[in-house]
Amino acid sequence: MPTDTLQLARTIRGHALRMIAKAKASHVGTCLSMADLLAVLYGSFLRVDPKHPDWPQRDRLVVSKGHGAAVLYAVLAESGFFPVTDLMTYGQSGSLLTGHVSHHVAGVELSTGSLGHGLPVGCGLALAAQRERLDFRTYVIVSDGELDEGSNWEAILFAGHHKLDRLTALIDYNKIQSFGSVKEVLDLEPLADKWRSFAWNVLEIDGHDHGAITNALHADSTGRPKAILAHTIKGRGVAYMEGQLAWHYQSPDAKQLAEALAGLGCGE
Repeated sequence: MPTDTLQLARTIRGHALRMIAKAKASHVGTCLSMADLLAVLYGSFLRVDPKHPDWPQRDRLVVSKGHGAAVLYAVLAESGFFPVTDLMTYGQSGSLLTGHVSHHVAGVELSTGSLGHGLPVGCGLALAAQRERLDFRTYVIVSDGELDEGSNWEAILFAGHHKLDRLTALIDYNKIQSFGSVKEVLDLEPLADKWRSFAWNVLEIDGHDHGAITNALHADSTGRPKAILAHTIKGRGVAYMEGQLAWHYQSPDAKQLAEALAGLGCGE
């Protein structure tokens, strides 16, 4: 029976807020913007087995925007890969739950954080599946600011050329990167047209609409890799964080955390 993905998204947002506040860490805004994508993927779409994380037929998900580690760990814990109680060790000395995504954590395919690496690796996984006639699909979540990296565009060109139709890129297009708006730092538009020109099937959606995310993931893309351009809001779900660059870095204090959790309906 499918998971209630809306509730899952709310839950993992709450976990990420608590984790980042306790660790006095960063990147809460990016965690909140991608939470709905992860909730739909893990709640109703990905073919994975938490009891057997290395199951050869599993779908592969690479979270290239490794600074969104907290919310990825949260959804993995809620999916049964490791105990939810481990989440509060995030960012603590000796914990496996490091501030950027680590492959030492059950369910994680690739350590990420140095941007521009996830999509090239995803291409390699998809090419191997294509050549070996394996059934798994590969998904890569990239950030918009990360698309400043040339390695991504080499991968985009490569995937289109090789018709890697078991590869899906999900772009968390929240339009804010580390030092300002994407438009100010390095404008990506017309982004959808650029991916299309590299022979990708491109779908533009509201990245917080679970129905739209589900439909895009299921959409046929025979003969072409798929790019889901998900328009999202940095800090989604917490009113005072939404669209604010400061929450790329800032950690909520106790009062701010309580306000955020109350707004989400997650309690304390």
